[in-house]
Amino acid sequence: MPLSSKASAKPATKKTVHSTLGAPSQHNQPSRKGKKAWRKNVDLQEVEEGIEELRKEERATGTFLHKQADDQLFVVDVKGDDKIRSVLPKFKSSELTSARILAQRSAVPALVSRATATSTKKRKAPLSKEDKERLLRIGKRTRRGPFNSVVDPAAFGQGSASLELSEAVKQSGGYDPWAAQDAENGVQPKAPRHRHPRDGIEVPAILEPHQGTAYNPPADAHQALLLKAYAVEEKRAEEAARLAEEKARFERARKTVQEDIEGVPAGMKIDDLPQDEEEEVTGEEMALPKKMPQRKTKSQRKKAERLLAEKRVLIERARKKSELALIHNTRQLRRTANKTLLAQNQAHALRRAALQEKLRHGLGGHKIGKHRVPVEEVDVQLGEDLSESLRALKPEGNLFRDRFTSLQQRALIEPRVPVLPKKRRHRIIEYEKHAWKRFE
Repeated sequence: MPLSSKASAKPATKKTVHSTLGAPSQHNQPSRKGKKAWRKNVDLQEVEEGIEELRKEERATGTFLHKQADDQLFVVDVKGDDKIRSVLPKFKSSELTSARILAQRSAVPALVSRATATSTKKRKAPLSKEDKERLLRIGKRTRRGPFNSVVDPAAFGQGSASLELSEAVKQSGGYDPWAAQDAENGVQPKAPRHRHPRDGIEVPAILEPHQGTAYNPPADAHQALLLKAYAVEEKRAEEAARLAEEKARFERARKTVQEDIEGVPAGMKIDDLPQDEEEEVTGEEMALPKKMPQRKTKSQRKKAERLLAEKRVLIERARKKSELALIHNTRQLRRTANKTLLAQNQAHALRRAALQEKLRHGLGGHKIGKHRVPVEEVDVQLGEDLSESLRALKPEGNLFRDRFTSLQQRALIEPRVPVLPKKRRHRIIEYEKHAWKRFE
């Protein structure tokens, strides 16, 4: 009896309920502190059932029902169909429950496990043997040759290497760069034609000297040369005065801006009021009364709206009238545009002709690049400096300068300016060594 009572008093071991899908689960866990309470032993049967329901929906409709809009799931019938009884389908064996179950197919496309007629169309064309060898050679992959030997593509000419010809060697000799005409499209490339400025220059290399530059020139020729030199110097003086005036104007503007930055700008300063007048002027007298805007009545607002509407109607009428006038005057506008274009072309041709005529005498005075081509210097002596014999003649001018200016004016070399040596910016500091201080 005692043994039987002890045996009956021992609690029975509870069976672990397993999921129908094979996942382990323990519904009746006495404690949550051991390894059996880990996540892998948690019951997942409800989760698996929910996922299986979603899979059934996806196989039946192609998507999930909770992701579809309401208009795709429900239809509100506001008017019934009176002819529903007359159009009801007749009995068909294909509509049996068994046939309907067999006709159900999943909307998800099936996986392709072997080559079929539809799968082969989407697959890319297989690589050829040459392309496969080329890709293996580029990727430096091991290749096998005869008798399962390793082919080394880097060791060219070693027996196991590939001795294929490159594409450049295969296509060599098909193109002649010195051919007079392209064989493919039959078009011969033409060099661009740009007119060089020196093509229109008619200045000789050595100009004939002026008659007034002789050591004993005629009076008229010498006077004409003096007037020419005076005109050149006068032009230079005017240019220097203009630059000086611009510099002075810039300096005055800079001083004005500096005054504006420091305080009250010039012209805005006022004299201080006397002490008596300042005392008489009080804050109440200085303050001006503000006029408060009055609220418009209903009739005034309607009148303003009516005037605004009439104004808009008048503006629209004027716009339509101008458009109609523009349409009627199309021919006149076309004639005016043609005349304007013809006048512009004529003016352009005149300017071009004037430029070509100016280039005939050289590029003196033109700016090419960042420098301007110098003009010819006028070398002349005053009347008291003239010599009546070759023995007392003083040299004037510079042959090197004249030749250099001539080359620039004839567009043979680009204009340049003399580059002068720069002064030393830093001061040389001399140090006396300690050993040289003791010169005893």
